[in-house]
Formats: sequence, structure tokens, C-alpha cells
Amino acid sequence: MPKTDYYEVLGVPKSESEENIRRAFRKKAMEYHPDRNKNADAEEKFKDINEAYQVLSDSKKRAHYDRFGHAGINGGNGGFDRPFDGNDVFSGFGDIFDSFFGGSSGRRANEAQRGADIQQRITLTFNEAVFGVEKEIEVNRVEPCHHCSGAGNEPGTNVKTCNTCQGNGQVRRTQRSLFGQFAQIIACPSCQGKGNIIEVPCSNCKGVGLERRQRKTAVAIPAGVQGGMQVRLTGEGDVGRNAGPPGNLYVQVAVREHPVFEREEFDLIYELPLNIFEAALGVEKEVPTLDGVNEVLKVPHGTQPGHEFRIKGKGVPHIHTNRRGDLRVLVDIQVPERLNSRQKEMLKELAESFGQGTSHANGDKDNLEDIAEPQVQPESNETGHLDQETLDRDKGIFDRIKDAFG
Repeated sequence: MPKTDYYEVLGVPKSESEENIRRAFRKKAMEYHPDRNKNADAEEKFKDINEAYQVLSDSKKRAHYDRFGHAGINGGNGGFDRPFDGNDVFSGFGDIFDSFFGGSSGRRANEAQRGADIQQRITLTFNEAVFGVEKEIEVNRVEPCHHCSGAGNEPGTNVKTCNTCQGNGQVRRTQRSLFGQFAQIIACPSCQGKGNIIEVPCSNCKGVGLERRQRKTAVAIPAGVQGGMQVRLTGEGDVGRNAGPPGNLYVQVAVREHPVFEREEFDLIYELPLNIFEAALGVEKEVPTLDGVNEVLKVPHGTQPGHEFRIKGKGVPHIHTNRRGDLRVLVDIQVPERLNSRQKEMLKELAESFGQGTSHANGDKDNLEDIAEPQVQPESNETGHLDQETLDRDKGIFDRIKDAFG
């Protein structure tokens, strides 16, 4: 496959000056450097760019190329004293592209490093989540080795200062590139950037200075947490390396359901069961609370199914405040499923007092017989309103029915 013209590779005309060729090369090299350009053909283009520049930046090689083309540079090797190796290009630009692209070839192994965070899960009862609790959990975390106290060497043995870097953990390397001579700071190859050399590694941690251990940690759960929330314990994660700060411990909360109450944000919901007579006549009911002290609720007569009462300040505490939500009481009117003959007669009388007849399917021995009598309308005065005598009579029916149902 014929090679591309070197001038085309750099995007310059044949008459371009040496300075402009250098500028074009720098621009192209930055564009196609593999550390920056992730396209599949970036590396090949980068090699072509450097090959073209090595020829065109040398006046003698450029003259041969202008006269004979690729044939004028030893069959494609460009008249070099050694064959062109694209990998040389990468080594020549190490320092420059490290500075451009955040290279870390000079990082010391003894630099302080933050410890990793730890995730832990805890399950609370409903009451614990509402009122808060302190729990003790077991955490598996990285800590300094207990045998060598984190030093990495076997106790009683010496740690030598690295002679190559004099304990610094880094060395300076000078090299030449197409841009000139550059100095590069790299991790010391003798001590791997640690600055010292352990002659006898710790028998427990094998020279690492760290180990993973199980330990108990107290977790203070604030009042009002909900399932899915996280509690952060700063500094309770893995220990950092080389005196670096530790990570954090994040405790994720799960909450069990309550047999009586449901939760909606900071309100508690309780379903209050009432029979039809309590709802119709009114009643005083004791309502349980999470505090353990029942509240007396006055249910007025004529209360409808689904009606909601609120008991202020008996809900869930707001996190880190003194405020509390409410206890919402929802009325659940329960209709009896089984009736004896006396109860049926009483309900029949009540239905008639409201001007409503009753009918039941044939074949049900427990049901009342169909009523053929005309419906009895409640008595009213001349204004069309029920008089007091009628009201008292109906209330008397309710009371007798209530007694009949126990």
C-alpha cells in the first residue's frame, strides 16, 4: 500500500517553513495522541504524524524526500540510522502528555491515600425508626496490622532507607524528545515509591501494613428515619494508607411494618373500627398511640365511613427537630355478618321507622320473611320536619337495637 505524502499527513503545503511545520506537527500530535483520542485508527495516525515530522523537520532528509519521495529515504525508513519504531514516539512524549492529560507516573507509593467507604445494612422495628435508637453493628473493615502496627516489617527487624531515592520515593529521569530535553519525575524503581526497603516483611500482613478485621461499632439512629435512608458515620470506613484519612461508614436503614399503624411521611394512620350503631349514635373510643398512652376520641353521631379525625402531635418526629406529625384516625364502619332472629326483628323495625321496607331472597332460612305491609313513613309536623316525639322514638329503637347486639 503506497504511503501518504508527508506534507498531507501534517496538512501543510510543500513550501511551508520549518517553524510552521513544527506548529502543524504539535497540533496534529495533540489531536491524535492515543491518550486523548480513543478512535481505533488514532495510534496509526499518530505514528504517521511523527514519521512525517522526523523527515520534514530535518533539512537534509526533507531535501531527499522532496527530490525522490519515499524512495529517497532508504525504502521508507527515512534515512534514519535505525528503523523507525512508532513506540519511540510514545516514550519521547511521556512528560509532555503527562502534564497535558494528568499522567501520574511520578506518584509515590508512600503518598497519603484516603480509605474506602463501607456500606452496611440495618433493620429496625417500626418504633425504633420513629423514636430513634442506638444499635451496635459488626463491621468488616481495613485496619492497621495488629502484629506490626502498620509498619509492614516484622517486629524487631530494621527498615532501610532506599539508597536510590534517599527515602524520597521518587527519582528524576531526563530524556530527549522531538521537543527537546525533558525531565520526568517517576516512582523510584528500587523501592516502588515507598522511600524505604523492608528486609523482613511482617509475617501477618506480608509487608502491606494493613489487615481486614471484624469489629463492633455503635450507630445512633435519629428519630424519624424512614426505610431507604442512610446514616453516615464519618471516619468509620477503611483506614487510609500512609496516614491518609479514613473512609466513611454508610448504614442503610430498613424498617419492619407495624401491626396496627401505617406511616405516611411524618403522620401515622390508624383505622378505627365502629359498628353501625356507634357511627349513628356517636361514641367515645380509646385510640392507641405509639407513645403507649391511649387517647380518648369523641365520635359524633352520624359519622360516615372513611371520615378522618386528627390527633395533633402524636405522629412521627421530624428528623433533628422537636416537631411531630399527627395521628390520623380513619373510620372503618363494620357491618355484622350474622344476625339472630331478635336482631333481625329490631333492624326491621328500624328500617320501617326510616320508611324503608326490607326484602330477602327466598330459600335463606335465616333471613326475614318478605314484608308485604305498606311502608310506614316517619311522622312529621305541619312544617314537614320530624317532631321531637318521633326523634325520641327512633332513638329508643336504636338503643334497643344496640342492647340486642350486646
